[in-house]
Amino acid sequence: MNATIFFKAGFVVFCGLTMSQPTQGIVPEKPIFSCKEPRTESPNVILIMTDDQGYGDLACLGNPIIQTPNLDKLHEESIRFTDFHVNSFCAPTRAALLTGRMSDRTHVRTTVYSRNHLNLDETTMAEFFKASGYKTGLFGKWHLGLNYPYRPIDRGFDQWIGYGDGGTGTANDYWGNDRMDDTYLYNGEWQKREGFCTDVFFDEAMKFIKENKDRPFFVYLPTFVPHGPWNVMEKWRKEYVNNKEWPDSKSRVWDFFASITRFDHNLGRLRDFLEQNDLDRNTILIFLTDNGTAGGDEVFNAGMRGRKGSVYEGGHRVPCFIHWTEAGLSSGVDIDRFAWHFDLLPTMIDLCNLEIPERGHLNFDGRSLVPLIKDENANWDDRIVFMHEQNTREIPVKGMNSLVANEKWRLINGEELYDIKSDPGQKNDIASQNQDVVTDLLKQYNRYWAEIKLEDNPYPRPIIGTNNQETIWLTPEDWIRDSEDTHTWNQSHILSGIKNNGFWPVRISKTGIYHFDVLRWPKELNQPINSGLPEKLSEKMTQLGEPVRMPDGKSILVKKVRLEVGKNKMEKSIDPSDVSAQFEMNLEPGDQEVKAYLIDENENKQGAYYIYVKKVKP
Repeated sequence: MNATIFFKAGFVVFCGLTMSQPTQGIVPEKPIFSCKEPRTESPNVILIMTDDQGYGDLACLGNPIIQTPNLDKLHEESIRFTDFHVNSFCAPTRAALLTGRMSDRTHVRTTVYSRNHLNLDETTMAEFFKASGYKTGLFGKWHLGLNYPYRPIDRGFDQWIGYGDGGTGTANDYWGNDRMDDTYLYNGEWQKREGFCTDVFFDEAMKFIKENKDRPFFVYLPTFVPHGPWNVMEKWRKEYVNNKEWPDSKSRVWDFFASITRFDHNLGRLRDFLEQNDLDRNTILIFLTDNGTAGGDEVFNAGMRGRKGSVYEGGHRVPCFIHWTEAGLSSGVDIDRFAWHFDLLPTMIDLCNLEIPERGHLNFDGRSLVPLIKDENANWDDRIVFMHEQNTREIPVKGMNSLVANEKWRLINGEELYDIKSDPGQKNDIASQNQDVVTDLLKQYNRYWAEIKLEDNPYPRPIIGTNNQETIWLTPEDWIRDSEDTHTWNQSHILSGIKNNGFWPVRISKTGIYHFDVLRWPKELNQPINSGLPEKLSEKMTQLGEPVRMPDGKSILVKKVRLEVGKNKMEKSIDPSDVSAQFEMNLEPGDQEVKAYLIDENENKQGAYYIYVKKVKP
């Protein structure tokens, strides 16, 4: 079925923005929002994004094993973009999706080590909705900054519940979270919730919707599944384990699929809830995923090469469904045109008649998909898109893991060329036969690289000492590392006592006395710096099929702790029972680098993993 005009006459009011010349914003210390009276005719919007689910991890797109009945139903009732792309990793995709700009421009190029913090000059999708009178809520994975002013509640969201800045078990997650009965950040404060994480996020989203159903709402629901750890209840995986067509060696894939099926169950609950509350007709429901599959390619990958993290098609081509009954977008229609995640914000501006926030916005790379939604054959000028995937690298390398793409061509790493229309599996590198195409694409890439200046991106800096927050929480997941050869972003790295260090870039907002708590273990554990942790099974995982085993936590024999904040240096001896080393420093406003060391009796030192900072005196 070809795409034709589905909009009811006179229903959609376009905002008349000139997309090629948007307003350049000036960013205050805290974003300013122009919240207007709600406009009852505005459609509600629910944007759902799963984590690590690939194009082939849906039954409706050809997977022969997975069970996704509610996604299949949404597929039947939606506009489907079949040539839709995102980044190949979590945080860059989220940055581009929410800003309408290629991720490189937003300064989000990795998933860890501070380079996943969304540049403060950026204006988010939530800010557009909030400026237009919407209530805004985020339920799930943010991954664009944990501390003020990078949190969701600093970037346009009225309500936020989720983990720390990464995912389950990362260094800034609440210690011991395992997807069941976890502790989440609720508007910046830790709160415990009963149940499986996906169920919790959908429950909280529906509660938010019910509380705000008399005005337009924007719900962003980015789940943590099916990203690992694949901790699922035994009954959820039985239908896969008992499948005789596939051997037991696929058992981890079954857990991956089971977590998707549990998400699918919650999607069905949400749609039933919308119908029961008379919200189904005038709610735009969007589904996409954040990168290629992280596990399902062992079974089915829709003929694509590559998976999560790859710049080949399997790393970044994903499903995208848009459903809106009131406007007639409720019949299965495929649109096979070159579209990207950064097109969704301009599209929402058109569909919802969104207003520009007071601080404006930076130039979009994306453009509204409305012309294609109305007519697949509409004029749609081709364009060049650029992407780098150099996860965990502090200093980017020109051309490494790079993609230059348009509707026809894919240039990989500046060397391999594929005609994606005639060779969707990217089996035949035809660079040598098309040197003119390679030369032209490289010329455009070189201009882009010179423009974005990735090597010169400033450090993101949490702001300490404002009236808007009390404590900044520094973890090794946000280090600018001394060595890129050693990783310290996960709780398992903390347990093993990895000897690495780095500095935390911060901004001191006001002159005053600042209190620093320096720890090896996070505060919720209340463990002495020198102590180890015994190996144990997670006590909360008894309901799940495969309990999480926490390995031994190595003890570190520490005699003293050193804290450095710029040129200010202090040392303190500690006793074996000390949980932290506490310091107070008189600091002036400005940018600083914070370092902390655990030092043994032989003066060997390694990084202290956690610091909690707050301003205590003027």
